[in-house]
This record gives sequence, structure tokens and C-alpha cells, in this order.
Amino acid sequence: MSYDYYFQNATIVDGSGQGSFIGDVAVKDDTIVKVTQGQGVASGQVIDASSLVLCPGFIDIHGHSELEVLRNPAMLPKICQGITTEVAGNCGIGVYPLKEQHTDLVSQVQDILGPFGPFGWRTFSDYAKVWKERASGTNMAFLQPHSPLRYYALEGNPNRPATEAEVQKMCSLLEKSFKEGCVGFSSGLYYAPCLFADRRELLSLLRLTKRYDRFFAVHIRCEGNDVIEALEEVIDLARMTGVRLEISHLKAIGRVNQILVSEMLTLIEKARLEGIDVLFDQYPYEYGSTSLFSLLPPHYLRLTREDLQRLLSSPKERCAIKEEMQNPEGWDSLYELCGWDNITALVLDSNRQYEGLTLTEIANRRNQGPFDSFFDLLMEEKGSALMTDITQSQDSLKRILSHPLMCFGTDALFAGQKTHPRSYQAAVHLLDRYWKQLDVLPLEVLINKMTAEPASRIGLADRGKVMQGYKADLVLFDPLAIADNSTDSNPSAKPSGMVMVLVNGKPALLDGEPTGRCTGEMLALYS
Repeated sequence: MSYDYYFQNATIVDGSGQGSFIGDVAVKDDTIVKVTQGQGVASGQVIDASSLVLCPGFIDIHGHSELEVLRNPAMLPKICQGITTEVAGNCGIGVYPLKEQHTDLVSQVQDILGPFGPFGWRTFSDYAKVWKERASGTNMAFLQPHSPLRYYALEGNPNRPATEAEVQKMCSLLEKSFKEGCVGFSSGLYYAPCLFADRRELLSLLRLTKRYDRFFAVHIRCEGNDVIEALEEVIDLARMTGVRLEISHLKAIGRVNQILVSEMLTLIEKARLEGIDVLFDQYPYEYGSTSLFSLLPPHYLRLTREDLQRLLSSPKERCAIKEEMQNPEGWDSLYELCGWDNITALVLDSNRQYEGLTLTEIANRRNQGPFDSFFDLLMEEKGSALMTDITQSQDSLKRILSHPLMCFGTDALFAGQKTHPRSYQAAVHLLDRYWKQLDVLPLEVLINKMTAEPASRIGLADRGKVMQGYKADLVLFDPLAIADNSTDSNPSAKPSGMVMVLVNGKPALLDGEPTGRCTGEMLALYS
């Protein structure tokens, strides 16, 4: 047989978590057709992989690229770090299904998913047709997010508890998306409108998710002072319904809450011993990124942006918001947990001169107090407003990353010209810092968390391993040269050490340079 690609003398890390070995791998069409220990009989295009690592393509279980892939189909930020598959639709944030009038939803998602328009779809199957017409550099699987279900099913403002009829409407919509191929259901109980979902609503949606054997990915209600209670809530929901639970970007926010990490991990371990199928993911950074508006108390987020900005013009309302942010009850005030000095403006479409500055620095430049400066920034913003915030310690992050129940995700956002470096570097940063520099985990274990573990979680039976018969999603990298080259001013700098990336047997990255080819597939589950 003549092969399309024959990798010779590679250090093969096969994704299983077992030890690496020197061997050859042959690819024909979109499939791995031969894996040998030691040297085999080469044919076709032979690639000398001596001193290089060959492993499965990385799988990002926590992405937000459902609009980015339509804007930039080659998906180069993911390809250049070796990611060949992404699960999108996380944190309950998404763009299907849609009513004919959906301007409120568009406004809600723009800080996370970025601009796109007009939306030329109504259902997930409609969206999938648009996706396939435009093509993609990576494989993608999609969750059904919670927010669009609430915008569709709840009459008027979706930021309230749902009626029984509205819950049943959401269940009908979720079932339709499962039948059309969505691999799971996501919610962001931290964000409006999902935070207004009561237990009755969540149990109904999760029982349906269990019936279709899909998984539930959730941004829990609190990650700060009340993180234990928030974890207990979702674990109990999984206990009551039997649904497979994926806790998104597990962390404890705030210096004083780092002592809770041990209790969090113990709580999850006990749930596993009880028979609850719970895992978690995390990105390899001690700081996160989200909408600047999320600093406000939750009940203000039920307002449209226009109404909110009008409210912020009131000195009395500003005083009330300030009091709630300084003394939160039952919600994560990132200001109170992190402080203005640890919150940086990443994207301010209406005030680009302040991008890259902390909120303290912005206030000083504006000759204002930090609260009034913050409120004015929100009032003035006509586009996207993103921030980064230092949320956890390195010690906590290393404990979470090294835990046996953790798998890899980027939480990449593409909402503006600048973004968190995780959007471009997360996979390489994980290898560079936490394998090469800090030796937190052996390479074989780390790659298992980036490949076979998320593949199993999603339900992909033929991806995530270097194994005969599996799809040829492969990464070839130089272990000595692999490096994250990002800086504060250039978070999108191309990483070093990536030699070749195959997506379904076709090169998306060749000799370290992207090819722009779009050979990704939509990975759907049908019932």
C-alpha cells in the first residue's frame, strides 16, 4: 500500500497515558492505517520524525468559537497550537435556536462570541448547514447552550424564573437540538439569564440530557466565597438525574479562597466514589477573561444594555451598585475578590486608549475614583468590553491541572482585536510551562488529558489516540523547541515548536506554517 504520509522514527505519545515509544505511523486518506514499534516498511511521503513527538491532535473541550469559525474558517489560532477538535457552545452562551426577532440575544453574546451578522439560521441544523458551507480548519462538536433556550421560550424578559409551560418549551427545543446532533447541554449559572433558572427547570432539562446520553457542561453559580455550595448544587443535580457532569474551568476565585481548593477536589472525589459521573476542565492560566459588565450585581444584568446604561447615569443607582459590589451576598463580586489592581481592560471598543491598563490605572488617567471610572466606561461602551482578572494562585492551578479528573480546555474568546493569550497559546503554554519548565506532570499523562480523556467525555470513539483505525488528527512537535511566545502586548504571537498538524489526514500546518486548509468535520451525535 502507498501511504499519504509515513512518519518514521517518531517518539509516539499515543494519548492513552501509557509510556511513549519509538515507532512509525502511516496515514491513508483520513485514517491511521498502521502503527508500529520500531521501524516498518515506509512508502508514500516519508517524514523523518526523529527526535520529534507524534501525538493525537489536541481536543479543546471548552471553546466559544461558533461565530469565530464563520468569520475565520481556517481557525488558525487553534491549529497553530495543535488543536484539531473543539467543543463549542459552552457556559450556556450561544446562537441557536433563534426567534425571528433576536436582537436581545445578539447583544448578550457579543462580549463573548464577538460580532457577526446577520444570523442566517434559526435552528441548530440551520446553523450546521452554514458551518458546512463555510467549512472549518478544525473538527467541531456543539453543545446546546441554555441562554438561547430561555430567550426563545420565555415571553418578555428571560431574566426571571420560567413557568412550567416555558420549561416544557425549553425541553422541546433541547430535544430537537439533540436529535440534530448536539453532543451535550451547557449552562452558565453565573450569567444572566441562566442564573434565574430554578431547580425545577434544571432538573427537567438534565433529565432529558440523561435520556439522550449527552453530557452537561456547567459554569457553576459561584466560583468565589460560595464555591463549595455552588459545587454541591450541580453535583446534587447530577445525583438526582444521573447526567454526566462536566464542571467548566474549575477554580476558586480570590486570594482568601485558595484554601478551599482541597475541599473542592475532595467533594468531587467523594461524588465519584458515590457513583456520580463528574469530571472537570481547566485552562492553564491563573487569570481569566470575561465581559467587563459581569462585574455588576446579577440582577442588573437582567436589563438590556440600553436600559442598564441609562440606569448608570443615576448617582443614587451608582451608590447602590457600589454597596452591593463591596458587600456581595450570594454572588461573586470579582471586584471584591480580586480588586481593581488585578482587573485589566482587554477590549474596550469605545475606549481603545485604555486597553491593557488596570481599572485603577484607567481611573487615574481619567482623574476619577475607580467606581465612577468603571461606571462611565460601561455607559460609554457601544461594542465589546472584555477584561482579564487574576483569579487564583499558581499552587492552586497546579493542583487542579494535575488532578486525575481534570481535562484540557482553552475557554478561548474571539470577541475583539485583543484577547486572552489562552485563545492562541493554551495548549502550547500547558506543555511549555507545566511540562517542560515546572514538570507538574509527565508528558504522556498531560497529553492524555488533552486527547483521549476529552474524546471519551464527548463520546468520540475514533479520535484522541494514535491507533490503527482512528482518524488521522495528529500533531508533530519538537519537544525541545516547543514554547509559548506570547507577551502582554502580543498575546497572539505564534508559538514555536509545532512542526505539522493533520486534520482528518490533511495538513493544516506544514513545516511550522499554516496551510489554510479547511478539512475539519462536524462531529455530531444523533438519536
